[in-house]
Amino acid sequence: MFAGFSNRFANIADPERSFNNKAIGARIPGVRSVKKVLVQAGLVLAWSSGFIGARMINGEEAVYLVLFWRFTIAAVIFSPWLGLTLIRGVALRDVANQSCLGFLAMFCSTTFAVKAVATGLPPGTAALISALQPLATTICAGPVLGERIPARKWLGSLIALAGVALATGGPTGHAPPSAYGLAVAATLCLVLATLISKLSSNSMSIFPALAVQSVVSALCMLPLAVLDGRLAPHMTAQFATVVLWFVIISTAVGYGLYWFCLRENAASEVATLIYLTPVITAAWAYVVFGEPTTMKATLGYFVCVIGIAIGTSAFTTKVNLSKK
Repeated sequence: MFAGFSNRFANIADPERSFNNKAIGARIPGVRSVKKVLVQAGLVLAWSSGFIGARMINGEEAVYLVLFWRFTIAAVIFSPWLGLTLIRGVALRDVANQSCLGFLAMFCSTTFAVKAVATGLPPGTAALISALQPLATTICAGPVLGERIPARKWLGSLIALAGVALATGGPTGHAPPSAYGLAVAATLCLVLATLISKLSSNSMSIFPALAVQSVVSALCMLPLAVLDGRLAPHMTAQFATVVLWFVIISTAVGYGLYWFCLRENAASEVATLIYLTPVITAAWAYVVFGEPTTMKATLGYFVCVIGIAIGTSAFTTKVNLSKK
């Protein structure tokens, strides 16, 4: 009885172990494929929510203040899993690795991207710039990670990028040059974090890793929030909605599934899914803000989906560079 309780508690503390245990009885390829599709669909849906969260920020509230509370609350939520991990023992290099990932992928990438939209960069343009991340990751995956990228994969990536450009290639607004620079910097930080994640051992489970990343991001965001004027927000329904949106959808689900997919799949395959971000962002914008789409955008989304279908059907393998 105690052994069963211990196993169930361990599964709750370690979502990867729970997933793997359930997968033991799911050896049928079709079932495993369905699970993979569902996980990837959840990743794309949650990853796209960040652009909508940036739009939801009230102009009266400082961007850094919202992000500070996002990371702080996320750190508190995931702290029990981190505590269990520390009790069981964890290598210092694993904590350092997750701190680095948190600084790049959470603090730098998220802060730059949200600040770019808040500064005036249209979400569509921001999505187009972020769509360069899969192509950059694919380019680096070969020489850095040893992934073999077939020609069909390159073709699918280029078609998807063309579709994104077609869908979001309309008016660019009157954003200052700094907004574009922030969007580019956000993309490069995520590419770097993706490569580091694939090169590292990743022995720490997802939830404790998110706790470390959120703590680092909150500490880095603290001085920026202070410089903006205050740490105590105006406790309005709008503020609570935005923060909870960021914490639950963008952080817990979005980043959680992103790191999980990177551990289970090739970096180039996971990066290709990001091409769907503009498509889902448009759907989010229609549901949340009632923003209609155009025929040009719809055509671009269709082209993007075709490119992703071509790219993800390509066979990608990782080359063991230690073998001749």
